[in-house]
Amino acid sequence: MKKKVIAYLHTHWDREWYREFEVFRLRLIRVFDNVLEMLKNEKIPSFYFDGQVAALLDYLEIRPEKKRLVKKLISEKKLYIGPFYCLVDEFLTNRECFEKNLEIGLKISKEFGCTDFIGYLADTFGHSKNIPHILKKFGIDKAIVWRGVGDLPADFIFNGINTVNLVRGYFMDIFSNDISIEEKAGWLEKDLDKIAEKASNYILLPIGADHLGVEVDISEQIKQVNKLLTNYKIELGSPFDYFQKVKFKTIWNDELRDNSKTFILPGSYSARIKLKQYNTHCSYMLEQADKIQKFYGNKYKNVIEYAYKLLLQNQAHDSICGCSTDLVHRENITRYEKILEITETVIEELRLIHNFKTPIMKSPQKLDGFDIIETCQGFDNSILYNTQKIPVTEDYTTIYTLKQKPNKKNDLKLKFSDGKLLINNIEIQFIKRLDMGDTYNFGAVPGDYGEIAKISSVRNNTIKTNFFDIKYDLSEHLINFNIEWNNKFQNKLWQVKFIFPNPVNKTFSEDMNTLIERNFDPEYDMLLHLPKKRGIEVKTNFAPMQRLVWAQGFGIITKGLTEYEVFKNSLSITILRSIGIISNPQNPSRSTPAGPPIEVPDAQQLGYNKAEFSVGFFDLSDWQKYIDEVYPPFI
Repeated sequence: MKKKVIAYLHTHWDREWYREFEVFRLRLIRVFDNVLEMLKNEKIPSFYFDGQVAALLDYLEIRPEKKRLVKKLISEKKLYIGPFYCLVDEFLTNRECFEKNLEIGLKISKEFGCTDFIGYLADTFGHSKNIPHILKKFGIDKAIVWRGVGDLPADFIFNGINTVNLVRGYFMDIFSNDISIEEKAGWLEKDLDKIAEKASNYILLPIGADHLGVEVDISEQIKQVNKLLTNYKIELGSPFDYFQKVKFKTIWNDELRDNSKTFILPGSYSARIKLKQYNTHCSYMLEQADKIQKFYGNKYKNVIEYAYKLLLQNQAHDSICGCSTDLVHRENITRYEKILEITETVIEELRLIHNFKTPIMKSPQKLDGFDIIETCQGFDNSILYNTQKIPVTEDYTTIYTLKQKPNKKNDLKLKFSDGKLLINNIEIQFIKRLDMGDTYNFGAVPGDYGEIAKISSVRNNTIKTNFFDIKYDLSEHLINFNIEWNNKFQNKLWQVKFIFPNPVNKTFSEDMNTLIERNFDPEYDMLLHLPKKRGIEVKTNFAPMQRLVWAQGFGIITKGLTEYEVFKNSLSITILRSIGIISNPQNPSRSTPAGPPIEVPDAQQLGYNKAEFSVGFFDLSDWQKYIDEVYPPFI
């Protein structure tokens, strides 16, 4: 008896990637025009629109006359949208943003009449263990994943959520290939055999790929293929049909970052560090602006939602991960700047009305309890934000940027002895390594463990090295470091390394505003395991972080540095990674391309760069207090 294959038609829609947003949108119009026509004329039974509503909204902005048809098809359960606003990266997005993603996406989906939802995460670069808990909070009890799943079966329970592992990935473009139906059947039989090894009595088969339209004769092709398949029969349906048929038994309660079967592309957590720094700062500022405006009456609700949409568009995995064209990421920067304009305006307008103080603020006067961190010429905000006044030349004056002073004296000591920089028994080094990779993977070079910066002096709160100067100061419980330098080097990985007394076999790092524990083999050396055959991505001891990583009583809090590495008795934070290609076919760390080999000179990040991080010794139970010291709540 032939095994039943439930196939669903879809397209995976990156709003921007190897082409820019507006270019891809024009393609989207052609693709979705065809999908709607096929659904309307019953040429296909249903279409799954990639788990996000952003693409639908992009389409309807150009085709508003199609909205009634879209709603009709959704009500007939022929078109499925949501639950997300956008398909964001799971490790570079904090809990507040991820929940906003669902909140906004579900609101829009339900306005269109959609009632059936799956946590559809088919192409994100691995999966956070905290995602299922958030899905359940929003009433979603099923998920679809792929990258990072390793050897788990096709159907398993992921932290309490019934989850499907797309064993062979979400992309199945065989029906659009210019080959005979016999060749398509032969290819499908082999592929389905591999899925069947992990599946139960049913198989879920995605039909579609990145930015791919549906073949106009897809139903006929499937009919012809079914005549030739030996062990399988394909029926077009939806993922919901599959969830109703299968039973979920295997339990998995950890994150999904196993790259033994699929690439998880971990170098994307350090590509284009400036994006990560913007993203961290904008997420923080937007959360604070939202809290303040809710406290004072929620009058800015709509503009805050608009700002969150801009932020979520930038958190789409090919955007925040830094693996798109230079033009795409220049537009990302523009969106981030818009978010800061909105948040700073909301906060300042409310501050002027309600007379509260913020941790960092601009003022025409020096204020008690604040340090001056910058002085410039400008207009007083009491004039700029007054709708009954306009600034004139005579109002142009000195404006101070002020920062709250620490409450008490910090007793941490930074020592420089025998060429070593120490905080208690932790040595700090600054490292520069070769990187022959791309925006997806650090390209490790055999034998290269990096050049260590030579420290010449530590005085006047400045560490002088042959790489760059590092400024430092003390806050309430932490030492804060600020590196500003003119990068002139291409194809380099820059790290700050913290050397511990003992091997680092365990870390705790922030993930979705909670702490997760990761275990490492500190003796594992990726340089000794670079792939020799096609289709392999080297396992590494690199891992994503949000704001904090902690080991052996020592915590490191960063401002937008989102990657760390464990090796022997050290923990290193990436402060910059310079590469110049989206996907390098010769990347020594990954033996198969992960995207197009488009040159992206901006990703070298030549010129001005900045890295900020704070360190200190504290108990893990106090981690939130130390986060608040670096990211102070406004109210």
